[in-house]
Amino acid sequence: MDFDDTRVPPRHYAFLCFLTLLNVMNFVDRQLLASFANFIVPDLGLTNTQFGLLTGLFFIVFYSAMGVFMGALADMVNRPRLVAAGLALWSGLTALSGAARGFWTLAAPRMLIGVGESIMTPTSMSMLADRFPPARLGFASGFYYMGVPIGVGASLLIVGYLGPAIGWRNCFYLLGAIGLGLAVIMLFVKETPRRHHAVPGEDADAPAPAAAAPAPGFRTILSTLGFALRNCPALAYTIAGGVALHFILGAAAFDQLWFVQERGFERAEIAQMTGWIAMIAGILGNLFGGAGGDWWLRRTGMGRPMFLFWIMLILAPLNVAYRLVDPDTAWFWIGVFVGFFQLGCFYGPTFSTVQELVPPQIRATVVAVYILLLNLVGLGFGITAGGIAIDLFAAAGYEQPYTWTLVVFTAISLLAIPLFYIGGRRFHGDRERLFALAAARRT
Repeated sequence: MDFDDTRVPPRHYAFLCFLTLLNVMNFVDRQLLASFANFIVPDLGLTNTQFGLLTGLFFIVFYSAMGVFMGALADMVNRPRLVAAGLALWSGLTALSGAARGFWTLAAPRMLIGVGESIMTPTSMSMLADRFPPARLGFASGFYYMGVPIGVGASLLIVGYLGPAIGWRNCFYLLGAIGLGLAVIMLFVKETPRRHHAVPGEDADAPAPAAAAPAPGFRTILSTLGFALRNCPALAYTIAGGVALHFILGAAAFDQLWFVQERGFERAEIAQMTGWIAMIAGILGNLFGGAGGDWWLRRTGMGRPMFLFWIMLILAPLNVAYRLVDPDTAWFWIGVFVGFFQLGCFYGPTFSTVQELVPPQIRATVVAVYILLLNLVGLGFGITAGGIAIDLFAAAGYEQPYTWTLVVFTAISLLAIPLFYIGGRRFHGDRERLFALAAARRT
């Protein structure tokens, strides 16, 4: 791998910006239900368990299950048109969610929204890996994943500023209409040439061969993925670390309820405050994680997961302490900032790592599998079990059921620290071994 080759045409950066905008819409629509928790839960009369099912299991099962299929599909079909179809589907269903009158009428579109959103990231990451060389892939992944903090922050700002003015239902209608407009634009984007022949040591930004290999079939894609998982422990450790980190990210779906019910904030005011913090801290984290992960890989020779190991180890005490301190103290707000910053740091290093640890022709598929595990195991457990735990703590007489649930899930998520350490240490050796085995397998 040539880490010094950083040549990227300007049009690729423009494409990266557009995909990031679509990812912003992806996470605004996904996060809108959790951000509007203090409006929707009392309006529809939901319990914490029901709210956890809506933001967790019902959405994530469909999102995760379809993600692997969509990732494999992205390795075979026109990717911009696939993204346009997914964007149109989830945007239309977001608008439909605004008409919900109870638990089940919100659950139905929530399930199907996951089908549309499952297309976005595997397909986008595959296109970015075909446009950016390995030495810049961490930056590209981190920049694309600025859609997470911007989307989360924007959803909270919509709650804080538009929610009291036009109501939560009209906000869902508005976001759905904007997404449908962007889907039309995406239809006019040309497909990115695929780099199926790229191997370690080649220029990933060089023109594709005139006679490109045909796209692999679904069975070949899954076979290659299984081969990579069996023969590359660094890939498994990196994926496991991401899943562990997502336990607290899932439970954090109850943050807005925690802020209001146990920390005494007004619902629109805290949405505004955390919205701005999410944007600023998350963007800084994404840029730091993406560019810093690339720098770490070049300078130390260890994989990007090791970079995340040090970030999580240093920030761990703050992530636990701010859940317990008084909200009037500086440490509380530092902890809120650190939580969003650490989340931003995560995406660039891990998504670039999992793509570099598999053969190029299955990049979209491995991203889809990674997203499946992050969501189905990490977020699914965190959100669904978090809602159940809150109701159980409350029934047992605990004065702060939200606080104790969030502390427990924060502690569980710290399992990511040793997993990222091992993944980072093994990165180069496992990658070289995998590609050597893959070359021998072809011959």
